[in-house]
Amino acid sequence: MQVAIACRHGHLHAETREHVTQKAEKLLTYFERIAAIQVTFDFSNGQAMAEILVDAEHKHNFVATDTATEAGVAFDAALVKMEHQLKKYKEKIQDHRRDPSLGELGAEAAESSSP
Repeated sequence: MQVAIACRHGHLHAETREHVTQKAEKLLTYFERIAAIQVTFDFSNGQAMAEILVDAEHKHNFVATDTATEAGVAFDAALVKMEHQLKKYKEKIQDHRRDPSLGELGAEAAESSSP
């Protein structure tokens, strides 16, 4: 999995690029089926907007954006949003499999109705 970083109307320092790459790769700990991560920075009007686009298997893209005066701060805020999206999606998938089967529901109903 590779992290692609793009900048519009400005550039990032090498330290910031390294920080973004390391943090973005940690998204794999929240959801293993990530195919690609695209991080885009847009510098305009003294503000830096960070947009994180995550492409996951069997799911449409996840998108998180945030704006701040510094690129690193905007990226960290967008990363928190992305982590929440991935956690929520993973829990949704796992909870779907843990629903009781119809047979288990029928057995519980029979036990509760018997005197």
